[in-house]
Amino acid sequence: MADKKSPASGWPIIKGDYISGSPESCVAVCSFGSHLDEQAICDAGASMCGSCKTENLGLEKLIANTISNPNIRFIIFCGTEVKGHLSGQSLKALHENGVEGGKIVGSKGAIAFIENLDDVAIGRFREQVEIVDIMESEDMGAITAKINECIAKDPGAFGADPIVVEVSDDEGDDGGAVSATANPQFLEIEAKLNAIEAKLEFADAELAQRYGRKVGRDIGILYGLVAGLIVFMMLFFLLNKLNGFV
Repeated sequence: MADKKSPASGWPIIKGDYISGSPESCVAVCSFGSHLDEQAICDAGASMCGSCKTENLGLEKLIANTISNPNIRFIIFCGTEVKGHLSGQSLKALHENGVEGGKIVGSKGAIAFIENLDDVAIGRFREQVEIVDIMESEDMGAITAKINECIAKDPGAFGADPIVVEVSDDEGDDGGAVSATANPQFLEIEAKLNAIEAKLEFADAELAQRYGRKVGRDIGILYGLVAGLIVFMMLFFLLNKLNGFV
């Protein structure tokens, strides 16, 4: 059995929109913009599972909870990307490229600025975990299979003690986000992005409804044509039969 370590006291140390499982599991699951059956995913073997909506505070919380538990060696990316924020792409960019001047290198998110984590914490995250990317998948079978794959190749706990990031909890984004000393302009941009995201979700729903109505109308027309054709054929055969008796 792979060697395990005790996580930081009180782990998970940051509150958020997630469910926690066994602290000895080597794999965590992040569903980004999707809300899946987090309890079932933890029951399948994940140490924790939840969403991550923002490319700044949300990522900071996920990283803080990860580096405070050396047993976590894999993070499965699944679920839908978050429009505007692009938190999935941003976290992948952070893992691959790091942070320079407070900004995630290579992130396409509008406010991809890390303010509550230092270089040591970020470096530890990048070294401690491997990203397993099945973004856009919400299939429980696929997620469970990836969890089992990670558990099968568990390398054991990371060879260093937990790192505890001193942050405070504040009710807000991601179910109790880390309070940040964010520039008010960033907060304003974030609010606008959230508004845009809500409008896009409404537009998607409206398009889906319109498409559904159109499909329903087209199917109704098709049924009508088929029914008309059947009646025509019946009349045609009936007339031919009657003509045969004349």
